[in-house]
Amino acid sequence: MKRKIGIDMDGVLADIEDHMLRAYQRETGILMTRDDIKGKAEEEVIADPELVKKIFHQAGFFRTLPVMDGAIEAVKKLMENYEVYIVSAAMEFPLSLFEKREWLAEHFPFISWRNIIFCGDKSIIDTDYLIDDHCKNLDFCKGKAIMFTAFHNVNKDHHQRINHWNDIHGLLKALETDELVMG
Repeated sequence: MKRKIGIDMDGVLADIEDHMLRAYQRETGILMTRDDIKGKAEEEVIADPELVKKIFHQAGFFRTLPVMDGAIEAVKKLMENYEVYIVSAAMEFPLSLFEKREWLAEHFPFISWRNIIFCGDKSIIDTDYLIDDHCKNLDFCKGKAIMFTAFHNVNKDHHQRINHWNDIHGLLKALETDELVMG
């Protein structure tokens, strides 16, 4: 039986940082770069909750996210040895549910609809590994938590980390080797 991997969308498969920064500039005229937001909490980047709602509730926002560099190839390779599930919180922003499904169909058509989980609270997910950019999801992971580097988590160090999709296969191999040695 293959081990199961849950993979988050926003900030892991989809490059939400750049997209959010461009939307912020369109709304405010203020240019911010990835370096400007590095190490800040999400609520510090866009402090106005109404502006956050306006950006994230905008039709097309989630549908037009760019794919994270290396994600498609890495997921295809993971599927050779693992049962891969896409796990995304899609309830907070109502338009995101349909848009995320359409986005996955375009960029990851090789993932079955049976392997897509849209939820509100990821603590219900029971996979052997969870790749996510948020500690609020990883802290309650039932399997091994793997943190994908994002602007808001660069100062956190209590989970295994990958900085790019190129790093995932080596980390999984190391984790499984450690399990064999310790088990």
